Amino acid sequence: MRLFVAVIPPSSALAELADAAAQLRGFPDAGRLRWAAPDTWHFTLAFLGEVDEGLLPELTERLGRAAHRHPAHEVRLARGGRFGDRVLWAGAEGDVGTLGGLAASAAAGARRTGIGVDESRPFHAHLTLARATGRLSLRPYAEALADFRGTPFRVGRLELVRSRLPGSGTPGERPRYETVESWPLRT
Repeated sequence: MRLFVAVIPPSSALAELADAAAQLRGFPDAGRLRWAAPDTWHFTLAFLGEVDEGLLPELTERLGRAAHRHPAHEVRLARGGRFGDRVLWAGAEGDVGTLGGLAASAAAGARRTGIGVDESRPFHAHLTLARATGRLSLRPYAEALADFRGTPFRVGRLELVRSRLPGSGTPGERPRYETVESWPLRT
């Protein structure tokens, strides 16, 4: 099964970002972007890829321990940015250091379980809003979100999420996400 470890912001925070991002869909060439649905927005802490189901018991035990080692903390969705002209994202402000520590612990737990985790890039707290499907400057989109600051929210759970890739061949079909298990952070 294809898995990743995530923090999922509350629906109220996602709704604020969706309202701010709605203006972007009216930009020239916005139709050339593959927009992620707000109900799929999350902070990916560790992408695990294909994982043998036999590893799940040990993985869930290790992720539960990782969650309990980190305190609940406060962040807010803020600003826009881009990874080159490939990915448009919204970032975070607040206690992103604790979020980064949680990401490191989740990745370490997966590695100790025997799951390879790509750590070639440092953790950067972001939610992917859209991906470009060709040559397109994402700078105006990121600049339009430069002043966005959502309401702070409490990060209180770590989630193990299964990603089901589209298989029907229907244009525009997106992956479906389902939480396999979640754990509270330390209070």
